[in-house]
Amino acid sequence: MLSKFGVAIAQLNLTVGDLEGNYKKIVEAAETAKNQLQCRVVVYPELSITGYPPEDLLFRQSFLHDSEVILNRIVETVKGIGLVVGHPHREDGKLFNAASLIQDGRVVGTYCKHHLPNYGVFDEKRYFVSGDSACVRELDGVPVAITICEDIWDDGPVEKAVEHGAQLILNLNGSPFDLNKPVYRETQIVSSRSARNRVAIVYANLVGGQDELVFDGGSLVTNSEGQTVLRGPFFSEDVICTQMICGERVEPEAGAIAPAPERIAGIYDAIKLGVGDYIRKNGFNGAVIGVSGGIDSALTLAIVADAIGRDNVEAVLMPSRYTQDMSIEDAREEAENLGVAWSVVSIEPVFQSIVGQLTPLFEGYDTDVTEENIQARCRGVVLMAISNKKGRIVITTGNKSENAVGYATLYGDMVGGYSAIKDVPKTMVYELARYCNEQLGSVIPERVFTRAPTAELADNQRDDDTLPPYEVLDQILHGYIEEELSSEDLIQKGFDRQTVQRVVLMVNQNEYKRRQAAPGVRITPKAFGRDRRYPITSKY
Repeated sequence: MLSKFGVAIAQLNLTVGDLEGNYKKIVEAAETAKNQLQCRVVVYPELSITGYPPEDLLFRQSFLHDSEVILNRIVETVKGIGLVVGHPHREDGKLFNAASLIQDGRVVGTYCKHHLPNYGVFDEKRYFVSGDSACVRELDGVPVAITICEDIWDDGPVEKAVEHGAQLILNLNGSPFDLNKPVYRETQIVSSRSARNRVAIVYANLVGGQDELVFDGGSLVTNSEGQTVLRGPFFSEDVICTQMICGERVEPEAGAIAPAPERIAGIYDAIKLGVGDYIRKNGFNGAVIGVSGGIDSALTLAIVADAIGRDNVEAVLMPSRYTQDMSIEDAREEAENLGVAWSVVSIEPVFQSIVGQLTPLFEGYDTDVTEENIQARCRGVVLMAISNKKGRIVITTGNKSENAVGYATLYGDMVGGYSAIKDVPKTMVYELARYCNEQLGSVIPERVFTRAPTAELADNQRDDDTLPPYEVLDQILHGYIEEELSSEDLIQKGFDRQTVQRVVLMVNQNEYKRRQAAPGVRITPKAFGRDRRYPITSKY
């Protein structure tokens, strides 16, 4: 008769540095896996004790010591079930990204991550030393191996574990979301590695927002043929169980396969989770958002209200002499559709006062973008005053296209503590807004979709007075930023030479603005900030 045992995956939303809170979540998940799911072992995400990525906290010896204290508490507290927990590990003066198998009140094996990613958002070689040994231990008579995240993306660790007799791979992950990642990670990485080595893999992924990163969950189990037989939910916590059948080889029973999100749905859910976690984990009472009647602020307001609840969101309309009636009408209608509190604060008196004070200094100069920027900065002052007074974070509303070319006012509409759509190109903003209306019930008025984008800082102003049409701009930006194509490469692809050169110049000249921008949710493979780190001063 075949024997079997249950393996649980604890797909948890952990917080970097919240050692006590993470400890409680780890213990609660173990109790659930043992008492409700009757599992033999539970697998947690990468660096589950500290949260991921802990960054330069890892340079603090007190932080490492306190992490070790938590690991020891877990060993002493949890009984009757095995745990595979991620943690920093100090040995011989070196620091490793590690995971330990805990059984019967003791650590029976510790694995140190072999492949340390040092590209894109990752810089693990700054902190850790690579391990080189397999960790294979018996669990109910079955040889089980531990690996960590990048170890499954590259050749070596899984193959070495199988050579050492492993019949099951337990893989701990902190794999952040981007719009291409969920399908690629499952089909091209985990399933492929399983099939090539004829071994089942349990893939436990982190979920939740951490600064600019969003971890999407989607934990899964593959059989030795590389077929996905179980998948956890995306963008939410869960403790799920798979039964391993022990025969000639260890194979997982088929279980529930949560649906993978469609492209736009996944992006929307990632932004919602990222902005919501940023607000909650940093202790803000809610959010305040400047709404203009345009598509960017409309989408931002809807996502934030969906993320943290309408009672925790405040919309502020800040008209000037250039604000059209339709802008006020549409902004007010959306706020009312969402059920969020809203108010109107005219910036005209403040603007006039500042311009009046500056008139002697500006004598002999023509009116230009200076006066436009003063208006935007008046709005920034209003929003930050409300934020200070009420303890609500300002969520800024700029998109990736604007950030790329500097079509934003530093200390004006760029003011804010966090950006919901920072990594969303303008053309995608419209897609997300349509999806938002499908999900929330037409909260964004139709006129917002059809009117020409405008900053309304001058008479009859339109975005396309200054920028190429967004349909063209976004394609050029994608090629230059995400594909790192040169101007000549883009021209060879058929884009107008003068337009390409103008866009590239704007991108290069505005690095100083992006360096001072609020952090925001990363949803593409190359976001401004953690991914793309260009010098401000550069003649290239």
